[in-house]
Amino acid sequence: MGQDTSVTSICYICSSILREPYICCADCNNAVEICPSCFSIGAERELHKNCHQYIIVKNEFPLYEGSTWAANEEIELLDAVFECGLGNWSDISRRLQTRSAQECKKHYVTFYIDNPVPELPRFKQHIQPVTSEAPFEYRPLEMEEPPRYLPGSNRYRALGGYNAARGDFDIEYDNYAETYVSQLDFSTFEPEDPYYEIGTALQTAIVSMYNVRLRERERRKRVVRNHGLIVLRKTLSGLIRYERTVTRTNAERLLLFMQLMPGIDFDYIMEGLHHAGELRQYILRLQDLRENGITHFHSCRLFRKLLRIRVAHRKERRLLQSYPTSSWPSFTDSVPALSPVIKAFPNVSTRPLPPPLDIVGLPGYERLSAAERQLCSVTRLVPESYLEFQRILVAECKRNLGLKLAQARTLIKIDVNKTRKLYDFLLKEGFIWNPA
Repeated sequence: MGQDTSVTSICYICSSILREPYICCADCNNAVEICPSCFSIGAERELHKNCHQYIIVKNEFPLYEGSTWAANEEIELLDAVFECGLGNWSDISRRLQTRSAQECKKHYVTFYIDNPVPELPRFKQHIQPVTSEAPFEYRPLEMEEPPRYLPGSNRYRALGGYNAARGDFDIEYDNYAETYVSQLDFSTFEPEDPYYEIGTALQTAIVSMYNVRLRERERRKRVVRNHGLIVLRKTLSGLIRYERTVTRTNAERLLLFMQLMPGIDFDYIMEGLHHAGELRQYILRLQDLRENGITHFHSCRLFRKLLRIRVAHRKERRLLQSYPTSSWPSFTDSVPALSPVIKAFPNVSTRPLPPPLDIVGLPGYERLSAAERQLCSVTRLVPESYLEFQRILVAECKRNLGLKLAQARTLIKIDVNKTRKLYDFLLKEGFIWNPA
């Protein structure tokens, strides 16, 4: 049979049979070919890393000049000719399913029998990769200068006695371990003494105990250095970077993995999740553009510009309508009977409504329905907070077989107007119900 790479090739990661299109690594010396599923999740194995440059392998290009047949069709044709026999064009056509018997015969005779080119075209030995640089590669920044806090200050005490400028602790763990070793006198026992063996054994045991304490001291230093325990506040403050992608709650839960890996490996994991969150936000914004009828990239900038102008105009209109001098006179002139009533409240003013919150791409956005997204945008609630409030109210409603508005306001410490809108929405959608 002909050599069909799409059938005989196997994924380097999951060992599944590769079918075009698939990915070929351009940096690894060996032929590393992976399926799109493993490539999409950034799978790695041995020396192959997901930051390597890659080539997309597919046989959809024409093999001969002037031919409309793709390379994969050429391979299928040669395999069918080998199995069905030359001249059995009806069976060959049924094998291909995309070409008639006459087309198969004409193409084979033209390009494989009467072809003036004696052999197939040659490809360059060194194939240039498709990507000029890695799609995403995290490079940690250089370490800052070690902090030199004043002794006795709060920041100095927060370091746990670690002197970062010296790379050591001011007060060691088990700081008096050297006391017993310093008092040893190895000339106390002479070989002629009857207690020589017992005495030397006791001295050796004290030295062994001291070595155990030294190893424990070094282990604690290594844990503190490698797992980011020197400046804990700085580690926690660094989580602000991931609030819009990983969210603060999930990032704090992931801190448990710092016990199992060095700090630099944990940074790689967090940066990978952060990049995945950014991609998710980008995809959601593209979906939002598609829902608004935008199908070309060059239209996105114009759409965003017009959207900002419309939001600004709506804000100006609401401000204009909130002024009594611009709205109430026209209203009272059109309805004279209401003029005395309106003039009785000269200090009445309406507070302008805040603009809707742009929640597209925020954590939890994809878990909301269309109605919930509208509610979060109007009430200016981030999706994660809405989902948490919903969970609290639904659990309390199931526990008490009903929920009142007053109970909801005691459970959720937010603006009372937002609580009322949230309560009415959940009541209307059937998530909660009034007590019997």
